[in-house]
Amino acid sequence: MTAQDPARRTPPSNLVQKGKASDRSIRVDVDLVLLNVTVTDPFNRLVTGLESENFRIFEEKSEQELIHFSSEDVPISIGVVFDLSGSMNNKVDKAWLAAIQFFKTANPQDEFCLVKFGDRAELVSRFTRSVDDLQSRLMYANAKGRTALLDAIYLGLSTMKGARNTKKALLIISDGGDNSSRYNEADIKNFVKESDVQLYAIGIYEPAGTRGRTPEELAGPSLLNDLAELTGGRAFTVENLNDLPDIAAKISMELRNQYVLGYKPANKTRDGKWRKIKVRLRPPKGLPPLNVFAKAGYYAPTQ
Repeated sequence: MTAQDPARRTPPSNLVQKGKASDRSIRVDVDLVLLNVTVTDPFNRLVTGLESENFRIFEEKSEQELIHFSSEDVPISIGVVFDLSGSMNNKVDKAWLAAIQFFKTANPQDEFCLVKFGDRAELVSRFTRSVDDLQSRLMYANAKGRTALLDAIYLGLSTMKGARNTKKALLIISDGGDNSSRYNEADIKNFVKESDVQLYAIGIYEPAGTRGRTPEELAGPSLLNDLAELTGGRAFTVENLNDLPDIAAKISMELRNQYVLGYKPANKTRDGKWRKIKVRLRPPKGLPPLNVFAKAGYYAPTQ
């Protein structure tokens, strides 16, 4: 078991489905719940090499039997949600370099879609494996207008329904806050809970203590953090633009270095309710306290 920054290897995603899936891909006949789990040390470095006995899974505080454990590299379908609102004007070039760095870490079977937003959200590219095509579509884009962040997340998640790969993730690159969306925060949180997509975010903010942050931008970090936590993803805060490519590479490596835990829910009731999930660790002796990140729950089937 090792803690590391550079790495590659990862698992499939959330739920293996038994029978026919409904429109809400998580509200299915659940046979096996699969969770992508990230583990980090106190220095925020990835921890690899743990075994199945190091993990415990609880659903609604009731411990479940772990029947699947793996850590493998599989193709990923990734949506990038890119902020081109006016407040990004002096950040766009370096933010785009971060996106390119993220694309460069792709495996041959990975696919990407791209959403941009300012006053409104727009699908720039449906799923493609051509990184060159994605780069050319935003190369000369201008940052202007207000910030329809929530609408862009909705569009990104909706587009993910057409993904070819089982493992799916959404990367949001934004300076946070929303002041131009039709959807509200509660709408998007519900949509995120119904999806089978991990959300990661790079929040690009003005340094603390400086002038220039709007009320929406001040609320941005907590918004992105809350959404990411629901899915087992993470939100990273960036104040130095030069750090952007490294953060993008770190997220890509994290996606490829997750454990996959699986269990059959002991509660067979088909009530359509949200079931909270908690993953806990039994770390090997001698290790410092470790952090674990996993999806917060899923909706039980209804029929």
